[in-house]
Amino acid sequence: MTAHPRTTQTCTVCGKPFDRGALMGVHDIRPGISDLIAADHPDWAAAGMICKPDLARYRRLYVEAMLADERGEIGALEHQVLDSIEAGQTVSRPPVTAEPATFGQKMADRVASFGGSWTFILTFLAVLTLWIAVNAVGLLRPPFDPYPFILLNLVLSCVAALQAPVIMMSQGRKEEKDRARAESDYRVNLKAELEIRQLHDKIDHQLARQWERLAEMQQIQIEILEEMAGHKR
Repeated sequence: MTAHPRTTQTCTVCGKPFDRGALMGVHDIRPGISDLIAADHPDWAAAGMICKPDLARYRRLYVEAMLADERGEIGALEHQVLDSIEAGQTVSRPPVTAEPATFGQKMADRVASFGGSWTFILTFLAVLTLWIAVNAVGLLRPPFDPYPFILLNLVLSCVAALQAPVIMMSQGRKEEKDRARAESDYRVNLKAELEIRQLHDKIDHQLARQWERLAEMQQIQIEILEEMAGHKR
C-alpha cells in the first residue's frame, strides 16, 4: 500500500510549513484576534492560516489588551495568568506549605496558641487568685508582695510586654500563608474568568458562522428551485 502524502500548508504569521490539521483558517478565528493578526500581516484577511503557537501568542495579546482596557494596569499576577494561558498550563498550585520553622517561630506559635486558650485564662486567674490570697490573708509572714501588690503589677506588665510581640510574630507567619492562598485563588479565578469569556466569544463566533452557512444554503436551494421552475415553464 502506498502512503498518501501529507497535505502541508504555510503559516501566514511565522512562514513555517505545518500539517493542514495543525493550522486554523481565518474564518475559524474570532474577529478580535483576527484583527490583531491582520494588523501585523496584511495578507491574513485573504486566506490566512495560523499555527497553534502563534495563535496562542495572539490570544494572549488579545486578553492582555482586554485586561488593560478594564483595569488600566496589569500587575505581576495578571502576567502570570497570561503566561499560563499562552503556554496552556494550569495556575493552580498545591496547598501552601510553610518552610521549616525555626525554634523561635515554633515557640512563638506555641505561646500564641496557649495564650489564646481557656487553659491560659483559667490558669492565669488561678495564679492571680493564689498570689493575692497568699499576700492579703497573710499565709506567709511577712508577705513577699504586700498590698498594693507592686511585684504582681510588675509581673503582669512583663507578661503583657513579652506576650504581645510573640503573638504578632505568630500572626505575621499566618498572614503570609493567607496572602499566598489568596494570590493563588486570585490567579485561578482570573484565568477561569478569562477562559470562560473566550469560550463565550468562540461559541458566538461559531453560531454566527453557522447562521451564515445556513442562510447561504437556503439561498442556493431557492436558486435551484427557481431554475427548476423556469425549466418547467
